[in-house]
Amino acid sequence: MLARTALAVSLLSLAACQSTGPQTAAPAAPAAAPAAAPPPAWQQGRSPDQANSKLAPHAGRMTATPASEIPIANYKLPPGFKAEVWATGIPGARAMVRGDSGKIYIGTRAIGRVYEVTDTGAQRTSRVVVDKLNQPAGVAMKDGALYVIAIDKALRFDGIEKNPNVAPVDMTAAFKLPKEQHHNWKYIAFGPDGKLYVPFGAPCNICEPPAEYAQIRRYNADGSGMEVIARGVRNTQGFAWHPATKEMWFTDHGRDWMGDDTPEDELNRLTKHGDFYGFPYCHANGVPDKDIKKPNPCDGVTLPVATMGPHAAAMGVHFYTGNMFPAEYRNVMFVARKGSWNRTKKFGFDVVTVRMDADGKNAKIEPFMTGFLDPASDTFSGRPTYFLQLPDGSLLVSDEQLGAIYRITYAR
Repeated sequence: MLARTALAVSLLSLAACQSTGPQTAAPAAPAAAPAAAPPPAWQQGRSPDQANSKLAPHAGRMTATPASEIPIANYKLPPGFKAEVWATGIPGARAMVRGDSGKIYIGTRAIGRVYEVTDTGAQRTSRVVVDKLNQPAGVAMKDGALYVIAIDKALRFDGIEKNPNVAPVDMTAAFKLPKEQHHNWKYIAFGPDGKLYVPFGAPCNICEPPAEYAQIRRYNADGSGMEVIARGVRNTQGFAWHPATKEMWFTDHGRDWMGDDTPEDELNRLTKHGDFYGFPYCHANGVPDKDIKKPNPCDGVTLPVATMGPHAAAMGVHFYTGNMFPAEYRNVMFVARKGSWNRTKKFGFDVVTVRMDADGKNAKIEPFMTGFLDPASDTFSGRPTYFLQLPDGSLLVSDEQLGAIYRITYAR
């Protein structure tokens, strides 16, 4: 028994010695190639024959532009109207809202700031209210409180005009903001009903959007009572309510990569809650999508009151109610067209008026503020974006590209 045990140990030792001897290594498996990074969101929907296109979104200017570098003399208006540089040093300025004391709050996208502008009469000064947010484009005022909505954050600054250092109330959980970023920078506003209207754009250029996107919602001021009032809205960046009818009108950006001239941006009117405005199947005045197809794609779609031009980036909407401008401008709609990128020849970069019949039909679009785009060189200086009417009837226009605010006045 002991002999057999000794023999077994010897054999095991020999095997162990053999196993530590020289071995021929198996060839190493080739390292897996790193996964290709997904294309940027703005390239989604681009066809193979467009793969070498040099079209791309225009980079915004994230530094202050001195007033001396703003070509205000190039900006043209109808006779009797005048434009002046009212405020500068507000990089990325977009939507504006005015508090009871006259302070103005301005949202941005890429730079992540909300500004406060104070008018002392002789000059305008600005400060940063909050910084390092994720595209805090949405600003609104109600009962002395400033509401700020970014892609992933909803904040309320109570009594901010009297207490500039007030800590914000975080309301993010109440609003249940979906997480996707593309087209989810937001324009927000309180409607005549006292509710807060918030859009949630399609998280793509063209796709079948998840149920919580491509829509406009309204909430109670505390974030409760959410209702979806419009669906099939790809990317609205501006809306307003007609002073007489109280109907809501809104712009909507058409998809990219379907050609220079199609589909056009839209100007829509909400006549019934729950209306469907076509995305992703039907665009503009009944243009079927080339990628997302279904039978009779425009059946049941609420078509726009007017189209605003191809890739125009129609932004802010404002109905003029002041007394400074001539009477024929009363209740006339102003629309800012920030300007195209997905077009070989640029389009937009202006402010237009829209006049329509009492029933909202027969809309007529006319230029109002031009000169931001130089057609000869196909280059632009500024990009008009949003409006704010002051108590004296003058009209402020923000310029996201130059970080400036222009004041439009009229004198006979």
